[in-house]
Amino acid sequence: MNGYSPLSYKTDLKPVWCPGCGDFGVLNSLYRALAELKIEPHDTVVVSGIGCSSRLPGYVEAYGFNSLHGRALPIATGAKLASPALKVIAVGGDGDGVAIGGNHFLHAARRNTDLTYIMMDNEIYGLTKGQAAPTTPIGDKTKSTTYGNPEAAVDPCALAISFGATWVGRGFSGDVKGTAELMKLAIAHKGFAFLDIISPCVTWRGDDQHKEIRAKLRTLPAGYDKTKRTSADAYTNEADVVTTGVLFEVEHPTLIDEILEIRWKAQGDKQPPTRKDLLKAFTPSF
Repeated sequence: MNGYSPLSYKTDLKPVWCPGCGDFGVLNSLYRALAELKIEPHDTVVVSGIGCSSRLPGYVEAYGFNSLHGRALPIATGAKLASPALKVIAVGGDGDGVAIGGNHFLHAARRNTDLTYIMMDNEIYGLTKGQAAPTTPIGDKTKSTTYGNPEAAVDPCALAISFGATWVGRGFSGDVKGTAELMKLAIAHKGFAFLDIISPCVTWRGDDQHKEIRAKLRTLPAGYDKTKRTSADAYTNEADVVTTGVLFEVEHPTLIDEILEIRWKAQGDKQPPTRKDLLKAFTPSF
C-alpha cells in the first residue's frame, strides 16, 4: 500500500447494525487505528464469535473469521501460534466473551497470548432480543428480567486483570478518536491486550444511552500508576462514573516466548532463541 487511510480498510459490505448502534463508532475507530499504525491488510486477522458486534470482520479489509458463539479467542490463538508475524485482533460482545466464552477469556489472558481482544460492551444480549447479560446492571428490567435483574453485574476489565491480562483498557464508542488511540496502544502491546469499549445498544437499552454514558465519562487522574493492579482495581465495578484509559499495563513473556524457550531447552541449543528465530520457526513454508 502506498498510502494509508481509514478507507483503505473498508470493505464493500454494508453494516447491518441498528441506526445509532455504538458498534459503528468501534468500527470507525478500528479503521483509524489500523491506518495510523500502517498495518497491511494481509498482515492482519480479525476473528469474532456470534452476535451483533461479531459481524465486524466482514467490514474490515483483512483476513477474517466469524467463528462460533464464544469461540473467538481459541481461533485467534490458533492463528497467532500458526503465524506469529500476523496482527491478530479478536472482537465480540460482552455476552459472547463473558458468558459462553468466559472460559476462553480466562485462558487466553493467563497464557498472555500475543493478541488484541476488543469487547463491544452494551450490557445486554442484542442479537437475541434484549435478554439480561452478565454485564447487565442489577435491578435493570429486560426481556428476561421483567421485575428487575436479580444478579450483580460483572466488570470485564476486572475479569481481565484477575485473569492475568498484561494490558487492560476501557473506552467509549462515542469517542472515536480516543478509542482509536486506545486501540493503537492495545495492538502495539506485546502480550494479551484487552479493550472493553462501552458500546450502547439503543434498541434494547434506550435512545438516551449515549447521553447518559457521556455524562458519566471520566479520565484517569494525573500521575496514575498503570503498573499496579491495586490502582487498576479501583477503577473497576464503577456505578456512577465510567473511567476510560489504560487501566493496567505490565510486561511478561508471551505464550510463544514460553514455547520457544521450551523448544530451546528440549533441543539442547547452546544459544537461546531470538525473535527472528521465532518467526522462522513458526512461519509456514508454503
